[in-house]
Amino acid sequence: MAKIACIGEVMIELASSPVLYRGEAKLKTLAYAGDTYNTVVSLTRLGVPATYITRLGDDPYSDAILDNLHEEGVDVQSVIRQQGMVPGLYMIHNSDDGEREFFYWRSQAPARQLFHHHDEISRWEKELADTEWIYLSGITLAIIGEAGRQNLQTFIQRFRQRGGKLAFDSNYRPQLWENVQEAQAAMREFLSLTDLALLTLEDEMLLWGKSITGLADARKLYKTYAIAEIVLKRGPEDVLILQGEKEMAVPVMPVKNIVDTTAAGDNFNAGYLARRLNGDSPEAAALQGNRCAAVIIQHRGGVIEREVFLAAL
Repeated sequence: MAKIACIGEVMIELASSPVLYRGEAKLKTLAYAGDTYNTVVSLTRLGVPATYITRLGDDPYSDAILDNLHEEGVDVQSVIRQQGMVPGLYMIHNSDDGEREFFYWRSQAPARQLFHHHDEISRWEKELADTEWIYLSGITLAIIGEAGRQNLQTFIQRFRQRGGKLAFDSNYRPQLWENVQEAQAAMREFLSLTDLALLTLEDEMLLWGKSITGLADARKLYKTYAIAEIVLKRGPEDVLILQGEKEMAVPVMPVKNIVDTTAAGDNFNAGYLARRLNGDSPEAAALQGNRCAAVIIQHRGGVIEREVFLAAL
């Protein structure tokens, strides 16, 4: 199976606990999560050899994150630790139907300095010499700023020149960007380097505004990029896979017990990538992606217990 490196941020996560305090769900459960972190953990659970590239502090929470990654079988040789720093933190607020809202405390997180230091970039190029895929998201692009994005873009260009491929999820979060124009410009740059796009139609409509009012507009827009394979996630509706002029629709199974939709897309991406990196068809990959998403949304938080995840699959 092909080896993949995921680039991004892992944070301290506070999610609502099922334990009641004085009759109300006021307690929070501490865990660790982040979009690319959620994906890399699920990838290794599905048997994919994976590396995680991030920056952490030298605090006990960073120690715990590294321990978790190691226990999950993720290669952590490319994790940088910065003295005197701590990871970012976010809190999940859920509505009754499981939809989520995030609140962040991450302005000083060490991951914001990803691809700002040339010695680290040189180190990662050597460590990824035998890696065939890189996976990252629009959240990674947002937090590292313009300087980091420029260096990352050059890094990806060199990676692809050596035969590597890029999988990209735009994962647009407006609050992380100065304005939508900045986000659009950054997304265009990286979509032009993308081999496999794992997109959510709702996010794309929010990102591109009047340019995408529905599925037909999305098809038209992404034909302007030389992306070999485009996956469009559409919530409970069929997943669409576009390969040139070829289009496939894969049904999404209904899920009754939706508790928290956090990391549904991240886990879909892991399931999809695991099958495609193993040489399976896009249809088989989408079915596994749907199963992974269905499992995670029946639990709270971005990452659930390994045994629970695998047993449910």
